[in-house]
Amino acid sequence: MTDIRSEIAYLEGIPRKNGELVFSAPWQGRVFGMAIALTAERFQWETFRSLLIAEIAAAPDREYYASWVAALERLVVEPNVVSDSDLATRRAEFVAMQRDEIY
Repeated sequence: MTDIRSEIAYLEGIPRKNGELVFSAPWQGRVFGMAIALTAERFQWETFRSLLIAEIAAAPDREYYASWVAALERLVVEPNVVSDSDLATRRAEFVAMQRDEIY
């Protein structure tokens, strides 16, 4: 695997302040962390990046990190790591507040 830090350093569009990453809500930082963890251990960063670009292009008005969520979902669903139905179940549980957020 490539060094993910060097890949992130050149990512355009990630909100920064004084060079540091900026998240306006805790879930955004968690999404970012999940992307880093998955691409460091299991998937290629370039695969995620391509999915992210496609998601942003498909819904340019969507919140930036919501596109990260959509790209991560595709990253794990398309190779059948997680099924669509499992993902839908988990999403519904969070929306209904039946699952606890982990901090």
